[in-house]
Amino acid sequence: MRNNFKGKDFLALKDLSREEILYLVESSLGFKKKWTNNEPHEYLKGQVWAGLFEKNSTRTRNALERAAADLGIKLVYLRPDEMQMTRGEPLKDTCRILDRYFDGLFIRTFGHTIVEECAKWMNNPVINGLTNEAHPTQGIADLMTIYENFGQFRGIKICHSGNIYNVAYTTMIMSATLGMDCFLACPPSLKPNKDIMEIIMNKAKKTGSKIVVTDDYSKALENADVVYGNAQYSMGQTDEEIMKLKEAFAPYQITMDALNKANPNCIFMHCLPAHRGEEVTDEVMESEKSVIFDEGENRMHSIKAIIAAYANK
Repeated sequence: MRNNFKGKDFLALKDLSREEILYLVESSLGFKKKWTNNEPHEYLKGQVWAGLFEKNSTRTRNALERAAADLGIKLVYLRPDEMQMTRGEPLKDTCRILDRYFDGLFIRTFGHTIVEECAKWMNNPVINGLTNEAHPTQGIADLMTIYENFGQFRGIKICHSGNIYNVAYTTMIMSATLGMDCFLACPPSLKPNKDIMEIIMNKAKKTGSKIVVTDDYSKALENADVVYGNAQYSMGQTDEEIMKLKEAFAPYQITMDALNKANPNCIFMHCLPAHRGEEVTDEVMESEKSVIFDEGENRMHSIKAIIAAYANK
């Protein structure tokens, strides 16, 4: 397909068609090839983008910094505590000013309504670097990683073990859209967002994808091609909430024994940071099945492809 993203906003994979997602994956792989071959690709030289980070970040921020540099973009890092938003300036006022200064906004924040609000008030593209409901740049990087290892999507089964949060929703969305099966192994006390699940299940009906939320860890692991680990708790949760989640997720830890219940050629993925000894053992992280650092590198390539696709140029 042709690039129809120019000047639009990249907020969540639920907004994209199968063809659009595949285009971004293919473009990401292309940028990785250019990176490997040391081919210059300053396609957006002269543009200036803002990076607004309201949550701590290692991979997202550094991947963005390098992606922008390779594209020829000047990136201005914005700290919320240095802006007037912390003194009560409405987001719509901040956004309309930023829109006058920058060619695009990359934002990592809390509620998904925040990125939607930014997109509402800005003419230049808004790229979602993470919200509570979606982590779409991670999703494209994950799809890159799956394709690099299996050369296909349809028929792949993912077992996800970890909190039902942004990465879990993104993993289900991309699975449902591309015809992969996704089993979320989690305690019976945890229930996913009904509205998000309705969107996911409607997509799954069209592709024949199996999306299952289950407390049966063995069932989730059976025939899994990808065992995807994620934190048992999320940023911003209280100490009490974290302790309860740790206890509830203890039986769902990803160990070598767990991997042995999956397909023999399965891979282990994790969006990172990982809490070694909690959701996953050190042995799994360092095993030959682990592709976490390839996956982490792919964040840079996916962000590069997304910005290049959505930028006004």
